[in-house]
Amino acid sequence: MFALSAKSIDGRDFRRTAKDRESGAWVVFEGRVRAKSRGRKVRWLEYEASPKLAAAEFGRIVREIRRKFEVVDVFCVHRVGRVRVGRTAVRVAVTAAHRDAAFAACRYAIDQLKKRLPIWKKEYFSDGTAAWVRHGK
Repeated sequence: MFALSAKSIDGRDFRRTAKDRESGAWVVFEGRVRAKSRGRKVRWLEYEASPKLAAAEFGRIVREIRRKFEVVDVFCVHRVGRVRVGRTAVRVAVTAAHRDAAFAACRYAIDQLKKRLPIWKKEYFSDGTAAWVRHGK
């Protein structure tokens, strides 16, 4: 499952989706907007995305994960639009029979998402300036 959301990400949605009897492990990564970036105070972030391209690339990443790790499923929700400090910007969850596979697959998933998904991030700072963040950072 992959989704882009203009609204807050609710962890309960994953819990409902991730219920199955095959999984002994459920690993979740949550990326939140931090108050400082590169030594500067952040007011908020803004994300833009290409929905069709992001969904297609996520599908390719999931296929890679299934070849590399013994997983049951992979879920991702990423925010678009303005996201305030302290709020969740991305949540990735992986279910697997065993924790080793779930941890490794979750790490692989977030690393690949950051590198490959057509989602762009702009930081807005307390001094009134803004800057696009280089892809994959």
